[in-house]
Amino acid sequence: MANLSTKIKMYCDANGVSEVDFLENVMLQDDSDGNGAYIKEWNLDIAQPTDAQLSAHKTAADTEEANNQVRSTRRSAYGNIGDQLDEIYKDIDAWKARIKSIKDNNPKS
Repeated sequence: MANLSTKIKMYCDANGVSEVDFLENVMLQDDSDGNGAYIKEWNLDIAQPTDAQLSAHKTAADTEEANNQVRSTRRSAYGNIGDQLDEIYKDIDAWKARIKSIKDNNPKS
């Protein structure tokens, strides 16, 4: 299940706001009753989303979080860019095969 912050980012993207600073623009707080996070403060030029509006972005947020995990895994597997450039110089076809294998083993949603 997507984090509240990711759903907020999806809502903001859909409403023309590409950057959200969670220290300045939107402050989240955990509910002391154990119900999870909620929006404590909203300082953006668009309307604060309702729960229904955030729920509408759940699928996109789930996909974004899954893809972020894939990106992180791929980044680790790709290795240092300097090493990659050396690998390309020595044998570009082997590099292409290695990168394809990493992408095939870690597909995005």
